[in-house]
Amino acid sequence: MTVGIVGYGSYIPRRRIRLGDIAKVWGADENAFERGLELHEKSVPARDEDTITMSTTAARRALMRAGIDPARIGAVYIGSESHPYAVKPSGTVVAEAIGATPDVHCADLEFACKAGSEGMFIASALVRAGEVEYALAIGADTSQGAPGDALEYSTAAGAAAFIFGRENLLATLDAQTSFMTDTPDFWRREYMHYPRHAARFTGEPAYFKHTKGAALALMAKVGATPQDFTFAVFHQPNGKFPMRVGRELGFSRQQMLAGWLSPWLGNTYSGASPMGLTAILDVARPGDRILMVSFGSGAGSDGFIWTVTERIREVQALAPTTRTQLDERKLYVDYGMYAKLRGKIRMGE
Repeated sequence: MTVGIVGYGSYIPRRRIRLGDIAKVWGADENAFERGLELHEKSVPARDEDTITMSTTAARRALMRAGIDPARIGAVYIGSESHPYAVKPSGTVVAEAIGATPDVHCADLEFACKAGSEGMFIASALVRAGEVEYALAIGADTSQGAPGDALEYSTAAGAAAFIFGRENLLATLDAQTSFMTDTPDFWRREYMHYPRHAARFTGEPAYFKHTKGAALALMAKVGATPQDFTFAVFHQPNGKFPMRVGRELGFSRQQMLAGWLSPWLGNTYSGASPMGLTAILDVARPGDRILMVSFGSGAGSDGFIWTVTERIREVQALAPTTRTQLDERKLYVDYGMYAKLRGKIRMGE
């Protein structure tokens, strides 16, 4: 049974902070992250923006492109590392907001930065199995990094939403796979405000081993090579890693540019590779093939192969494009406002 994407949408907050402004506060080299990791600035959510609000906006934009009654959505899965509530689902709020309740299955998913693609994997499988007519998968995050830590320079905010179905597809899902091991490169225990990471260990054997493993397994599954794809997008913890892993796999810079957002967006965690996919779909043409591989610390990767259909031409202009949100109407904040918006100033009780 053919399954694929019938609608997609994204949301990026307007606020940004330049990484040089963060470095100034901590007496660090203002150009170090730009030189070393190809990061320039990142998105910052407003006080009234969180995983739920961003997911709702992205989902509504996906519905605009899908052109379906939201009541026909039988499953809503939200992958995030920053659900607003420790005990209360984000999915039910979003499902209610878009009109998908009450005949819907909801679940909140976690797997570090892979939680968004985790939802895509499950949603597509449910549709393929005939359990639901349509399923909505969202990757969204407003993750934080500890003040002065390397993660503070990359952790950002955004959401990407995809509606899966069997008819009127704008992109078919041709194959998917996963690659997992117990690799503790990144973690956050209960009651910890900020996650901890194993520094360079997060690159190898975490990010590169799993991303390559999933990509190679996926291409072997369908007998494809990098030259068979128009576009490729990988998880984007920074600007350097996705380009490096793509080169090592045999993809060209041109194949990866459309989905390369992190230098100006930062790492949107669960929304990172899904967000890159939305940017690609915004410019894709019928017949284009896309390889997408996520990565989540802990650790694992999900891989997908998509083929764009003729319907893409009808839907691209029906909602704001990802690049438009990234490049236009930006509001820059200084470190003081950033710290206030992100709750980094904690008063004693």
